[in-house]
Amino acid sequence: MTTEKELVSLASLEYIPYINGDGELPEVLQKRIGVYAVFDEEKVLQFVGYSRDVYLSLRQHLVRQPQLCYWVKAQTIERPSRAILENIEKAWIAENGSLPLGNGEDRAKWTQPIDAKALITPEEQANYDNPMNDEMAKIKIIKNVARRVEADILQVLEKRGLQMQIRFNPKLKESGLLDLK
Repeated sequence: MTTEKELVSLASLEYIPYINGDGELPEVLQKRIGVYAVFDEEKVLQFVGYSRDVYLSLRQHLVRQPQLCYWVKAQTIERPSRAILENIEKAWIAENGSLPLGNGEDRAKWTQPIDAKALITPEEQANYDNPMNDEMAKIKIIKNVARRVEADILQVLEKRGLQMQIRFNPKLKESGLLDLK
């Protein structure tokens, strides 16, 4: 836990497994305000962010970027203060020596819902473009694309050993988006 005056360096914090031996995310970060850094399998920094609930943010990042979420470091604070959180975030990025891709060109992949439409197969696209399809048929096709992408993500997470329940918002699937409920 950090007060306004102390800034802990990223290097001094311990790596926490993103998915622990029980297949869970670090529950110690549930409902905790703080700054967190996400690392890949080789412990290369991928993203630095802050949140009013670090645990929920980590869940979102895991489904959006499962191949890059292997380790996490976090610093929590008692009371919400955007200025403190932003200062810690900036300090950690500066300490890293370069802007992590997740904070630069790949930011949307970390912070926005997954656009399943971007992963449409040529066969699905041809079906969607069929002039015989009305609006309802097109919505159904997009929803099925989202379900396929969701199944792929869940399969990757299962292989990683994740045991916790992951539920996507069903209403967003009609527009081809995937985000946790």
